[in-house]
Amino acid sequence: MEEVNLCMRMSIVIEVLVMALGAVLVSLIHFLNVLILRPRSLRAKLHRQGIDGPSPHFYFGNIKEMKTLLLQQQSQVKQKKQEEHGFVSISHSWTTTLLPHIHKWTNQYGPTYLFSTGSIQWLMVTDMEMVKEIILNTSLNLGKPSHLSIDMGPLLGQGIISSSGPIWAHQRKIIAPELYLDKVKAMVDQIVDSTDIMLRSWESRIESDGVVSEIKIDEDLRSLSADIIARVCFGSNYVKGKEIFTKLRDLLKLLSKIYVGIPGFRYLPNKSNRQIWRLEEEINSNISKLVKQRQEEGREQDLLQMILEGAKNCEGSDGLLSNSVTRDRFIIDNCKTIFFAGHDTTSITASWCLMLLATYQDWQDRVRAEVLEVCGNDNLDANILRSMKTLTMVIQETLRLYPPAVFLTRTAFQDINIKGIKVPKGMNIQIPIPILQHDIDIWGADAHEFNPERFANGVLRACKIPQAYMPFGIGSRVCPGQHLSMIELKVFLSLILSKFHVSLSSSYCHSPAIRLLTEPGHGVVLKMTRV
Repeated sequence: MEEVNLCMRMSIVIEVLVMALGAVLVSLIHFLNVLILRPRSLRAKLHRQGIDGPSPHFYFGNIKEMKTLLLQQQSQVKQKKQEEHGFVSISHSWTTTLLPHIHKWTNQYGPTYLFSTGSIQWLMVTDMEMVKEIILNTSLNLGKPSHLSIDMGPLLGQGIISSSGPIWAHQRKIIAPELYLDKVKAMVDQIVDSTDIMLRSWESRIESDGVVSEIKIDEDLRSLSADIIARVCFGSNYVKGKEIFTKLRDLLKLLSKIYVGIPGFRYLPNKSNRQIWRLEEEINSNISKLVKQRQEEGREQDLLQMILEGAKNCEGSDGLLSNSVTRDRFIIDNCKTIFFAGHDTTSITASWCLMLLATYQDWQDRVRAEVLEVCGNDNLDANILRSMKTLTMVIQETLRLYPPAVFLTRTAFQDINIKGIKVPKGMNIQIPIPILQHDIDIWGADAHEFNPERFANGVLRACKIPQAYMPFGIGSRVCPGQHLSMIELKVFLSLILSKFHVSLSSSYCHSPAIRLLTEPGHGVVLKMTRV
């Protein structure tokens, strides 16, 4: 009997060991495929078509070389500041400092080349003819890379920015109509009211400080943008909505420090990941409470209500959600997307605009004269804003020099032919927006200079290839919130310049930084006086 029991126990142990060995082998095969076989296969298919790039290293790909090049550039900038006793004139040619790997590899391998970040393989594209084919492609065979909803999942989830295919099409059908120009025009009064509150606080600061006050504007503009998005998109729940912004900002800072594509990195229980997980849980919980409160209070015709109805309709009709994302996840991810995309991009662009107007006083005077002439004693409305041509040119040039988004990305879900190149299924495509918007061959010899006059006849005549201008994206995936952002910027700037004269503080340090978005690295400090 004991021998039988012993045999049974040994049989169980052997069975467990075999299962464990099988699991280990499956894991090894998976990692072998992710780290070596699939990347090599993708690269080989493009190598055979004459496309080359820097050789990737195991596990990290080209990340270490990218970091080294960036540190070298930062060291050179720091040395230049020391040589010039801390003073460096404002230069808008910042892409060589923050994106040195693109400049180096484009010069070395041409306008289309291969590189990798960890296990993610990229086809970098700066050839404008190829760029046009990509951005104007309407096929669902080109979509957003999966790493956006994985590595950037705590911030983006599977919202409209990071999703693809039918679920993206459904989300756009819900969100885009709520942000069409005719609906945004009706939001002007709310935007003006929120802006007036901020301006009164600035007036109080000046009265307290005397004739001139130095104000770091970034946080005020961020709060203003948060207030507007919360009001116009989330109705009576805007106070609850505003509480989410601070946590999203903290989450953005943490996520901007990680390199995507490193297998397993997001699962490590290190300090940064634990903070990310905590913030994600708190943000999701706060959004769930906001949604529950809305459901209890009743309907309001705003964007939040459309998201709630869209999730319900989607789940109940064609079953899109059942295979990809739950109803609650659909609501939370799209709310986070609106908070993030509608909040940070506008406030950052407003900071850049005011920095440029403070630097170029002639343009500040021109915009102020236009505002005072067009408005007179009238209240701002959509028609008045539309007639502000000079202000529009300044905003467009700001978005050209300092586009909020750094890259436009796509993934090939099937083999696809782009300008004679067969891009294999699974290959990711990256288009560097600031590189194209600073290209001398496209924009002329003054491409690195602030010259709003180039937009005097609109975007179509501002450069040789209009598709090179894409601060809001372009094509079928153009940002649905671009009209709201432009209206907000026009209201902010017209009201600020009608009341204040601004100039740069001596403490301002021009240091563009990429933290998922392109923003002033040390903020913008302005000296303000009443007009």
